[in-house]
Amino acid sequence: MALGPHLRRPILLAAALVATAAASPAQADRCDDIAKELKNQIDGLKISVNTGNMIYLTHPAAKELSLGCRGRNYSNELYAKTDRKPKPQFFELVASAGAIIFTIPKPDVATGSSRCIKRMGILRGDKVSMRFRRLNMECTRTKTEASIAVTRGKDE
Repeated sequence: MALGPHLRRPILLAAALVATAAASPAQADRCDDIAKELKNQIDGLKISVNTGNMIYLTHPAAKELSLGCRGRNYSNELYAKTDRKPKPQFFELVASAGAIIFTIPKPDVATGSSRCIKRMGILRGDKVSMRFRRLNMECTRTKTEASIAVTRGKDE
């Protein structure tokens, strides 16, 4: 017995909603897994707040620290903010977190993040965007703070 056209549309809509709802928790679980792995492998790191696809973290070496999962143009994002002159502990934190999040060697993340932050200045300005080892890095600074956002595109 075939369903009439007036009954097919609600059934298809309900099926689409169920499929969407089933896909969302899996993504959140992956992001939570990364945050837990960061917490377990980096000393002093704590998970603060989880808001959908953004997880805020705390660490003594950074003023702000967050992990973003699945934006429009990226698969994962690491955002970190510190004083205008970053200390070596900040670079160590970014390198450790980046290596875990993006599954690339820690020295590569350390080199890329330090290059990005050190390029800011009189000649290049207070906002620098660069690409290093398939990672997009955007560094910005104000009179009192410096920050770095490390992302990897969705297609990589």
